Amino acid sequence: MTQRTLGARQRAYRSCVLTRLPDNSPLILRPIRPEDKGLLVHGLARMSPASRHARFLAPKQRFTLSELRYLTEVDGVDHVAYVALRADAPRELVAVGRMVRHKDEPAAAEIAIAVCDSWQRRGVGALLGDVLATAARDREIRWLTATMNAGNVAAHRLFNHVSTQLHERHDGAVDELRADLAFAA
Repeated sequence: MTQRTLGARQRAYRSCVLTRLPDNSPLILRPIRPEDKGLLVHGLARMSPASRHARFLAPKQRFTLSELRYLTEVDGVDHVAYVALRADAPRELVAVGRMVRHKDEPAAAEIAIAVCDSWQRRGVGALLGDVLATAARDREIRWLTATMNAGNVAAHRLFNHVSTQLHERHDGAVDELRADLAFAA
């Protein structure tokens, strides 16, 4: 990737989009910013214990300062994260989606998406999955991976939305999924 191409992609990453969900709800979708730490704190507080457990695979009560820095101070190339906000209340977090390139396998990146309970099953996860898959392809990433609870049907469905070619490894209550973006759905 040339420096000019990389610069253009980083500029595109900084954009903000107004979009609509299938139910016509308007959302703002934009890259996460360092000043979004409070947004993440309030978003986590609005998630049920079950949703937090599904996302973090463990009880999660709060973020540490170190975690908040990691989650909001991203480079836009190897660590990409987007927030979805209510268009009519742009300080209210709806969801977060992120992709982190594997250090030992640059053609692969792990993705994770968390959607606040009142916005689940409305297409927000699929929207973020599509955006992250596009961001991955723009960064020459071919594989998306995720670690999830084996019973997390919504996360499995999301991965099936991203690619028709999936590889799964089951390890007790946890599944490791790998989606080939050459077979994007």
